[in-house]
Amino acid sequence: MTMEALPKALEVDEKSPEFKDLLPSQTASSLCISSRSESVWTATPRSKWEIYRKPIIIMSVGGAILLFGVVITCLAYTLKLGDNSLKVLKMTGPAFLSLGLMMLVCGLVWVPIIKKKQKQKQKSVFFQTLKSFFLNR
Repeated sequence: MTMEALPKALEVDEKSPEFKDLLPSQTASSLCISSRSESVWTATPRSKWEIYRKPIIIMSVGGAILLFGVVITCLAYTLKLGDNSLKVLKMTGPAFLSLGLMMLVCGLVWVPIIKKKQKQKQKSVFFQTLKSFFLNR
């Protein structure tokens, strides 16, 4: 099969039921679900774990990788090993150190950003209720 024949084989007739399945629906609910922001339609309160889950996981993994890098680096400089394995430990130790530190710092920076977004969201909800109060008079 040639490269030019491949797209023709994958084409779907416009009158077929498969074609209707391929069309995206443009309802308000599908647009809301596909958006990256939080849903405006549902105002269910989220728990602290749901809000801070990702930064906590990133910080935990980063801390574990950082400690692993510290251990490997300490072993590389304290153990008397062969030339080849010593070279490998001296290269991988600092690499794990820097990767773990980078992940740890990313998680630590992410927490204040989330707190700021939560405060902005609370202010937005307050102004929306205030606006609806004055407009419904």
